[in-house]
Amino acid sequence: MTTDLRRCLCPGSYDPVTNGHVDVIERAAALFDEVVVAVLHNEAKRGTFTIDERLDLLHTSLGHLDNVRIAAWADRLVVDVCLEVGATSMVKGLRGGTDFAYELPMAHMNRHLTGVETLFLSSAPDLQHVSSSLIKEVVRFGGDVSGLVPDAVLEALQSRMR
Repeated sequence: MTTDLRRCLCPGSYDPVTNGHVDVIERAAALFDEVVVAVLHNEAKRGTFTIDERLDLLHTSLGHLDNVRIAAWADRLVVDVCLEVGATSMVKGLRGGTDFAYELPMAHMNRHLTGVETLFLSSAPDLQHVSSSLIKEVVRFGGDVSGLVPDAVLEALQSRMR
């Protein structure tokens, strides 16, 4: 690896990955030499999908991108993960003003702690309403989320939540 490699981190819980996540990661992959997709989790919390299942779903959903690396970290500051992997930037998607209000103080704190910059990409207009928690709720009650999550995620959700 050269020191000129432009690497960013796309952090999240990805429980599960949505097409909104895929869109942001694809766009980050076009801007950076390497994107590290960081599945961050709290070992004390139980998600809908295990960490291994999330990693598998991400690999399936992002397999078409050759400059994306996927890994998981537990109970760590995201900026420490950035430093560990050599990422000078984080890329996060924003669906709207509420996301911005939530993310901006964290971006300032992360820059204060380590100098890591946070770059925000606005959601694709047709995916602004998509969140992992809303997807799970809709599926739980029998709603159709086709087109909002990758096909492998749709299958996994339907088998897990019905």
